[in-house]
Order: sequence, then C-alpha cells, then structure tokens
Amino acid sequence: MRAPLVPYEHAEFGVLALRGSMTPATRRAYMELPSRTREDAWHRSVEFLFERLAARWTVAGVEYVRQDELLGRFRVASEGERAWIRDVLREHAAEHFPEL
Repeated sequence: MRAPLVPYEHAEFGVLALRGSMTPATRRAYMELPSRTREDAWHRSVEFLFERLAARWTVAGVEYVRQDELLGRFRVASEGERAWIRDVLREHAAEHFPEL
C-alpha cells in the first residue's frame, strides 16, 4: 500500500506533495544523521526529509515525480523556495512524525 500524499500549495512555488508515512528504518536514519556544525545538520536534515518524503512537485506547470528530478529541482531551488520547503517539511513532520 502506498503512503498517502499530503499536498502543500504556494502561489509562487507550486504544489509539493509529501508522503504521509515513513518507515521505522528511515526514522532511525534521520535521527542518526552525522553533522559537523549546526548549519550542516540543518542542511542535511532538510535534504534528507525532502528526499524521503517528496513524491511530486509541480512548479510553473512542470511536474517533477522521479526521485532524480525532484532532487535536481530541489538543489537548484531559490532561497525563497528552500525557505518554503523547510517550513513545509517542519509543519509536515510535526503533524505526521512528532517524534522527530
């Protein structure tokens, strides 16, 4: 059974659909992310969660669904897009994965 998708919409940055479930192994891996600094930890955690949870992102009429497409688009995202994604991931994790 596929994880339910939760869409988050922004007028400028499109619609990002995140998975509503995460395996126990993925949760453990998240908790064990290595980092050297606080900023490094922040970047690693955002990219890790995006990689595991993003299922679809539609921006300006272009839909990204494959993992390599999603990550590629994330890596070229503007500062504004990254801030929005960070906020969406924070909100999504708080609601669906409060133990993180």
